Amino acid sequence: MKNNNYKTGCYLTETGKAEFEAAYGDAMKFLPLPLETKDIETAFGRVRIYLFTREEHKGKEPLLLLPGRSSSTPMWEPNLRGLMKERPVYTLDLLGEPGMSCQTKLIRNAEDQASWLSEVLAELDVETVHLIGVSIGGWTAMNLGRHAPSKVATISLLDPVFVFAPLSLKMIAASIPASVPMVPRFIREKMLSYISGGVKADESDPIARLIELGMANFKISLPPPDLMSAEDLKKINIPVLALMAEKSTMHNSRRAVLQGKTHVPNIQIENWPDASHAINGEFPEEVNARILAFVHQHSD
Repeated sequence: MKNNNYKTGCYLTETGKAEFEAAYGDAMKFLPLPLETKDIETAFGRVRIYLFTREEHKGKEPLLLLPGRSSSTPMWEPNLRGLMKERPVYTLDLLGEPGMSCQTKLIRNAEDQASWLSEVLAELDVETVHLIGVSIGGWTAMNLGRHAPSKVATISLLDPVFVFAPLSLKMIAASIPASVPMVPRFIREKMLSYISGGVKADESDPIARLIELGMANFKISLPPPDLMSAEDLKKINIPVLALMAEKSTMHNSRRAVLQGKTHVPNIQIENWPDASHAINGEFPEEVNARILAFVHQHSD
């Protein structure tokens, strides 16, 4: 199953794919049972999406959760049950990343990234959604907000990258070797620990194992996300909540807060002093409560 052109994201070997998919299935067992699982065909590939909800919430505007790099739906385990208490929740696996989605066409730029996600929203039986994105999922949410915002009610961001501040030089240096499949596991685990504020990677944790296997066995072939300019941010009139992590190794959080306050017309942006880039797992109850209050403030 090797793909030497890497025009689309792909598993490097059939063995690696099988190992990842087995770990994915194991990690999904820790989530509530989805009411619906479907694959939506877009011009750039097939996107896996799940619906988690309670019967009494079916008529409400839903949340749509967008995961981080080399992550997928199982990474939302700390947050999912809490969010489900108030709203229907959709999750998806980002196209071109390790997961159950399958990229079939080259994604060339930010417009293509917005296009496939817009196609997914068009296939859902909803008028609008409330986007929640962590890390690169935050950039994906804001990218949709600047290119195709018609079905987006609000955007909630959890320490997003490439939105309000550039990636730190230390993070760039750390990510280069770890992003190469087949490098020794300890290098990837060291980077994951660095991202998570120094917490040692736990091989017994199903989500950590899934992310590590994705990094080891999947070759991402996506355009690098562009840092959003002041003009980009000024054009996003959707209500935005941004929870930035003071201890994030990704960027300068205080600079990000200032940039957001200065340029985004309708934003609530906060610096959480005790949070690392793994903010959603470190403070799940607090993050859920803050997001749900924000969504309630701007919902039907």
